[in-house]
Amino acid sequence: MSDETIDDLMEATYCALCKHGYAEVTMQDIAAESTKSKGTLHYHFDSKQDLLESFLEFLLDRFEERTETVPGETPAERLHEFTDELLTPSDDSAEEFRTAILEIKAQSPYNEAYRERLREFDRALRERIATLVADGLKAGEFHDDVEPEATADFLVTLFHGAQTRATAVDRPPERTRQYVHMYIDETLRPEKAGSRDSVSTRVEHGGDGE
Repeated sequence: MSDETIDDLMEATYCALCKHGYAEVTMQDIAAESTKSKGTLHYHFDSKQDLLESFLEFLLDRFEERTETVPGETPAERLHEFTDELLTPSDDSAEEFRTAILEIKAQSPYNEAYRERLREFDRALRERIATLVADGLKAGEFHDDVEPEATADFLVTLFHGAQTRATAVDRPPERTRQYVHMYIDETLRPEKAGSRDSVSTRVEHGGDGE
């Protein structure tokens, strides 16, 4: 399968999931969003589950590519940027897509293929964060007693929870983002290195609002 075909079918899958959700989406729905025929779709994928397994792999590959290099002059700045990447909606369909992914996650206890791919995404996310925290320790930006793996595990749990709450109870993940920024500056960093002015600015321009 060519890269062009892969990109087209994966984009079509994204659009169809946003419109119809996991439970209702069909191969015909996905083909309707694609420039390829339904026959082409069935040629490459035996079933909807087969296609969605490939879609999860595609998302993981794109995530790893997108976050291979995170902007920022220091590890702390890069951790802030990474937080923004995870908790800022990418487009107008972000809410619908979160719902579809949550539906897929709900199937993972009964579907080993889904569970394995979600596990790989969780691993990649933890490794990215742990690396940023370890880099911050080496640069003297974070407290000496900060543990990269434990910090990464905590933040990954928080990110997953924020996404779930956004879908289940309509609490925008951008609100949680503000608290993560504060956690980075006020808990991970020594007081003398904390960016309290920047924290205040973030809260004022995008705080909880509740």
